[in-house]
Amino acid sequence: MTRHSSALRLCSATFLLLCAPLTALADDPFVQRVLVDGSRISQLGLADAAGMGSVSQRQLEARTNYRPGELLEATPGLIVSQHSGEGKANQFYLRGFNLDHGTDLRTSVDEMPVNQRSHGHGQGWTDLNFLIPELSARLDYKKGPYSAAEGDFASAGAASITYANRLLRGVASVTGGQNGYARALLADSPELGRGALLYAIEALHNDGPFTHGDNYRKVNGVLRYSEGYANNGFNITAMAYRANWNATDQIPQRAVASGELGRFDAIDNSDGGAARRFSLSGQWRRTAEDSSSKVSAYLIANRLQLFSNFTYFMDDPVNGDQFAQPDRRVTSGVNASHSWHRHEGDLASTTTIGLQAQNDNIHNGLYHTKARQTLEVTRADHIVESSLGLYVENQTRWTPTFRTVAGVRADHYRFQVASDHPENSGKANDTLLSPSLNLIFGPWAQTELYVNAGNGFHSNDARGTTITVDPKSKEAVDKVTPLARSRGLEVGVRSEWVPRLQSSLSLYRLDFDSELVFIGDAGNTEAGRPSRRYGVEFSNYYKPLPWLSIDADIAFAKARYRNDDPAGRRIPGAVEGVGQLAVTVDNLGPWSGALRLRYFGPRPLIEDNQVRSKASTTLNGRIGYRFNKDTHLELEAFNLANRRVSAIDYYYASRLRGEAEAVEDVHFHPVEARSLRLTLSRTF
Repeated sequence: MTRHSSALRLCSATFLLLCAPLTALADDPFVQRVLVDGSRISQLGLADAAGMGSVSQRQLEARTNYRPGELLEATPGLIVSQHSGEGKANQFYLRGFNLDHGTDLRTSVDEMPVNQRSHGHGQGWTDLNFLIPELSARLDYKKGPYSAAEGDFASAGAASITYANRLLRGVASVTGGQNGYARALLADSPELGRGALLYAIEALHNDGPFTHGDNYRKVNGVLRYSEGYANNGFNITAMAYRANWNATDQIPQRAVASGELGRFDAIDNSDGGAARRFSLSGQWRRTAEDSSSKVSAYLIANRLQLFSNFTYFMDDPVNGDQFAQPDRRVTSGVNASHSWHRHEGDLASTTTIGLQAQNDNIHNGLYHTKARQTLEVTRADHIVESSLGLYVENQTRWTPTFRTVAGVRADHYRFQVASDHPENSGKANDTLLSPSLNLIFGPWAQTELYVNAGNGFHSNDARGTTITVDPKSKEAVDKVTPLARSRGLEVGVRSEWVPRLQSSLSLYRLDFDSELVFIGDAGNTEAGRPSRRYGVEFSNYYKPLPWLSIDADIAFAKARYRNDDPAGRRIPGAVEGVGQLAVTVDNLGPWSGALRLRYFGPRPLIEDNQVRSKASTTLNGRIGYRFNKDTHLELEAFNLANRRVSAIDYYYASRLRGEAEAVEDVHFHPVEARSLRLTLSRTF
């Protein structure tokens, strides 16, 4: 092969890697090598903003994750936490947001939405426990409302995980660890007919360090048939996941300070839940010389039984305040787009039109329970929520050092609620137009500058769009706006001028017409006051040696309500500073390893900032040894310094048994104590 053709092949492979589902290309041995040996993927000439990027398969494999959802922490500036049992959706923090269980962070797996609208526990519920990390070939992330292709929940950011169509080799692994941790995985993708049949089955158990163990039991499976390549091919995928668990919810500091409770104790040992997820999806792509098309469709059945008790004996001193939030739904949808490519001299342009349709048929409720037995039905609702999004986006390179990305998106939502309280039944509709514009200057000296502006939105819970009377207090309440608008501005720079160093810096502002706020005593989110955030993010990836890489990311944000209120202008739970420093060693003979230091900064817990959470810093690590090309042993360690810090903090009123009245206090969930896990894996 000539030097010229090698370079051409490299450029072609790089383009396909960055513009298509990554591992569908695994038939190509050259691309296989890129997939395995690549690091953080360069975004020069491709990204529309400094807060946009891709994380390769190899870098995802190098991460040490306590739970599957923490794979998203490969996104610089994103914190993934947990405040209850392992089967519950994670808690997310990004760009000055406490995103609760996923509000304003749009998450998808193989183009299937993970966020669940009008959920029983919280708007945008994002349960990633069905994720199998070994199948994750790539993570793409975007921050800010600057992409016409991203809709609901994408104002703070969007994260998209692509599963492999084919594995380079089959894998079998077993893991054992402290606190009752055990996991087994078997996955392979043998050839079948003209394509490949990928299968994976996972079984897991975990108690955690809690006095009343989580007893988290999970069975998870994936079956996929695929033909062709990323730009010309298709796949059909079935997924199944089921889990059951106990939950140690957050506990009040006063009970720990008095010695009444230990850090890992629970107040209501019957808290917990069960989750089920089944999906069938397909993707199809075709590429011609001057156009490309793609279509994906999905059908998802989710079921959740969730039992929580955050206030203990405040409302019912006899039976306690446990409540259930059952949610079962069927979600169906289709995404389709077509692009036209045009080249004339220095000018290169791509225009894309797209359609995104989704329907959710939902049954959920709020029940007063004791030991998971229903005492009273507070509310029960049947919701049908439908949406249609249409967008057009143009990407044009006008000169070798200037390009633009301009788009506009139109969304129409229809809400229909049938409540057991007839006064809360009804219909609502809303339509929103969201333009965006990105200006990219460069590259000069391996450096690009970005100016971004755009509008986004999040949908509010359908029940809030038709409600007239609070079913618990019986008081009259106001309806919420169905779609709440966001407006973002950002300037940034990305540079690879220093050899082997990738750096990006961004300054942003994000306004919301209505903030989604977590309500502690109800366990859900409600629409709140308008808000504004300013922030700065600085991200670095350095690979000074072939066997050594360093990640260093830091982000700060200022979050305030925009209107005055006697209570104050701080946004409870809004993260102010986060950071991580990771050192990864690989290809050092048979040895590999990593250390990752994570900083999770303090947050205001009430509007006047008089009560604040403390910062937490944790250290995770791993060390691996490869006996031969097939057999690998790895030891993972979590919270190596055994820090007694919080995974999350809230401030609200609760009442313990024996207390005469409710007490306002900080309620926290602890970071798990130091623990070890040992994994033996064999490829075949």
